[in-house]
Amino acid sequence: MSKSVRTSFPVDEIVHEDCRHFRGDRPCAPHKREGVHCQDCPHYDPITRRILIIKLGAVGDVIRTTPLLHVLRGPGVHITWLTDTPEVLPTGWIDRILKLTPSTLAYLLAARFDALYNLDKDTEAISLCRLVQAKEKFGFTMDDSVCIPQDDRARAKWLTGIFDDLNRLNTLSYPEEIFAISRLKFKGEKYIVELDETAPFSLDLPRPLIGLNTGAGARWPSRLWKFDHWVKLIEMLQERGLGVMLLGGPEEDEKNQALSSSTAAVYLGTFPLKRFFHLVNEVDVLVTGVTMALHIGIGLSKRIVLMNAIFNRREFELYGLGRIVEPEVDCLGCFKPVCEKDCINQLSPQMVYNAVLAEAGKLEIA
Repeated sequence: MSKSVRTSFPVDEIVHEDCRHFRGDRPCAPHKREGVHCQDCPHYDPITRRILIIKLGAVGDVIRTTPLLHVLRGPGVHITWLTDTPEVLPTGWIDRILKLTPSTLAYLLAARFDALYNLDKDTEAISLCRLVQAKEKFGFTMDDSVCIPQDDRARAKWLTGIFDDLNRLNTLSYPEEIFAISRLKFKGEKYIVELDETAPFSLDLPRPLIGLNTGAGARWPSRLWKFDHWVKLIEMLQERGLGVMLLGGPEEDEKNQALSSSTAAVYLGTFPLKRFFHLVNEVDVLVTGVTMALHIGIGLSKRIVLMNAIFNRREFELYGLGRIVEPEVDCLGCFKPVCEKDCINQLSPQMVYNAVLAEAGKLEIA
């Protein structure tokens, strides 16, 4: 017979292991704050459904997946999100945000979920969808070392990812696609983008302030508008008396410095991602290609002028915030990283300028 454990306190203390606040290896927040124990805690919040969302990257895709939280979040629901960029996710909407590391991998393989939503086709994501224990799984998984749809609802999105001609036929926006994969109905749920608590920029610039995001990523040179077009657009905007500010990351730093030197457009440099959120929040109209800044701008409810040539325009949900400008060619949506026709540069500065004026005219500037 085993000896009873002798302690200076009762070991049969009531513990609500199913509570949202319960941590297991440390005191919960209500106990640290108020000293309460489970048996008499007014903050007891039992979890009845545990959800895992896998959306690793890129940043823009992570942001445009956040509309799902409006529907998945609810009483008794605990949400874990696995991502490569935890800093962009809205912490007030998600219970546990994880970055893929050996320790989180060990945790996920031991944990159990009621539902798993994998919206990525990366090797790591489909492997985890195959291995993690969940009663229901949605999205993409792995079979014979390749990506396959988990079920028929994910098949359409899977097919448009492997056949460009089918992608051009798609009529659903990205939010509509991921809601359909998740067996949900998209009803205009918005992106969720949170600004951190750092002080906003204090800019004394003419208004409306037009933000020009001049990059599009090295992977897709077919999205890049040429330098001379940017110069001409800036000059036209300045002649109109509008404020102009250049935006971009490290890849655009040299170009933006050159544009600023040529035109006197404001360029403040590059910033960490969350600080860049604040910078985008300063602009009134955002001119951008298909890139991370587009989704940040949508999440911050900025007026948008989106320059597109190689993607299916119907995938972009702008929520009535702006317009898409495209060249007049018969090969739109070619999905080519390098375009021999250089279609994006058939967009003239005048076309983009007209679109900016139209969106600026919708603003209410104090």
